[in-house]
Amino acid sequence: MSTGTDVSLSSYDEDQRSKLIRKAREAPFVPIGMASFAAIVAYGLYKLKSRGNTKMYVHLIHMRVAAQGFVVGTMTLGMGYSMYKEFWAKPKP
Repeated sequence: MSTGTDVSLSSYDEDQRSKLIRKAREAPFVPIGMASFAAIVAYGLYKLKSRGNTKMYVHLIHMRVAAQGFVVGTMTLGMGYSMYKEFWAKPKP
């Protein structure tokens, strides 16, 4: 009895590092967005002690909005780049 599913198990054998590298090659703007998110969070935590009389929740909200803005902006650039590659940069047959 055949189940009809011929799934290759080689894709399940890759480790986390090779999977991240493969995904970064497929969508290069995702790691850029993740890195910018981490950089903004690190900068916000660094500036946390010198925030002056700004309340903690306001500082955290500003940090979150900035990080999310960078991620959304990076995703938008990535979508624009992939659309450019697919529709305009293709060689005409």
